[in-house]
Amino acid sequence: MHAETDLYSADYHAWINAQATLLREGRLKDIDAEQVAEELEAMGRRERNELVNRLIILVAHLLKWQYQSAHRSSGWRGSVVEQRVQIDRELRLSPSLKPFLPEAVTQAYPDAVRIAAQETGLDSATFPALCPYQPGELLDDDFWPG
Repeated sequence: MHAETDLYSADYHAWINAQATLLREGRLKDIDAEQVAEELEAMGRRERNELVNRLIILVAHLLKWQYQSAHRSSGWRGSVVEQRVQIDRELRLSPSLKPFLPEAVTQAYPDAVRIAAQETGLDSATFPALCPYQPGELLDDDFWPG
């Protein structure tokens, strides 16, 4: 087994630092290329998952805002604002995620409904089968559904 692969298993942080050093020194033949490639792909998946996770919370709170208007709170408003800020930041740092946004909304919606139903006590069938909010609306600071 390659020494770098052993280090990967024993001390992930040390492995990352060692790979960065090898790259900076131009020692490409010594890099654990397969593992580095896998880690880079995993980083991309984490960015996509972070976007979906933020959308789950955002959509859940917008659903609660819309479907339980009598219970609106500053906490719900704060959560919506926070998620919008974080999503905007993610998209500014990684603009290549923007085309993924519609798919991310689609992935997030079932979990958002589940959370909204549990937190409101409403049946999940109360909410639309598909997300009623467009990606642009979700990111619009002035959008607050009925």
